[in-house]
Amino acid sequence: MRFILRRLGFYLIAFWASITLNFLLPRFMPGDPVSRMFARTQGKMQPEQIDALRKLLGVDDRPIWEQYIDYLHNIVTGNMGISISRFPAPVTEVIAAQIGWTLLLGGTALVIAAVVGNLLGILAAWRRGGAIDSALPPLLVFIGSFPYFWLAMGALYLFGVVLGWFPIRHAFTDGVEPGFTWEFLSDVGAHLVLPALTIVLVSIGGWMLGMRNTMIATNSEDYITMAEAKGLRPGRIMFRYAARNAMLPSVTSFGMSLGFVVGGAMLTEVVFAYPGVGYQLLNAVQGLDYPLMQGLFLTITAAVLLANFLVDILYVRLDPRVRSN
Repeated sequence: MRFILRRLGFYLIAFWASITLNFLLPRFMPGDPVSRMFARTQGKMQPEQIDALRKLLGVDDRPIWEQYIDYLHNIVTGNMGISISRFPAPVTEVIAAQIGWTLLLGGTALVIAAVVGNLLGILAAWRRGGAIDSALPPLLVFIGSFPYFWLAMGALYLFGVVLGWFPIRHAFTDGVEPGFTWEFLSDVGAHLVLPALTIVLVSIGGWMLGMRNTMIATNSEDYITMAEAKGLRPGRIMFRYAARNAMLPSVTSFGMSLGFVVGGAMLTEVVFAYPGVGYQLLNAVQGLDYPLMQGLFLTITAAVLLANFLVDILYVRLDPRVRSN
């Protein structure tokens, strides 16, 4: 319990530091959001509109500590302001409408890549020098060396444009009514294949190599030799003795990747015009929508910290040394 409370205190401090940076960065940038919007409108905004906009965005002439207190109060109450590009929708509503698609895409790709990659790594290390160990690592590393967006554009052109096997944009077909119906769910699944496939292909090699290297070190431990000498079944030794002890680094990587699911698929979402957080962040940057950008950055930071805290709790369960220390 003491370990969990200590980690919780660390993540609360990290969250406070992140929201403070999120508050300070727009104010330390040259100019301010209102000046940029004034320039974009070519001076068509009235002084009253400029003052109202400054007050709305929290960049008025008040002392910065007063702005900071209001900012913290808004964060605690869940008020992230009004989106400029989606005016008058609140930032929380815009993020809530997009984050589900990002979690679906990133979560699906992460689970498939982690499960399949770790299983391949276990098999490759257990049968070292075999077909899986010889052929797959260099092939997957070669595929993983391609940038996300390059592989996404190649898959989009080949499977979407040339062959026409999968849809090429958005999360579902225009005209299909959203709901828990087979028509809608199958349509969402068809739109999910290409974006998820590109993320899986790029990331699966890292999962496989990480588990393979850890398993090779674990296989040389004395308790593995003892289990083999006792005549235990190879499958039991591989999964319950070797893989269980070799999976701790993979659990850490999974937790960190889980946090980055929210913002990690940005380029893929842009290529496929997938309506997730990454695609919305690009629109916010192009539209100088500072409240929405701050809300998205804060959401991504909170997701990373929360995922790492959950991994720490899981570590207490998996590794007895953490509990004893």
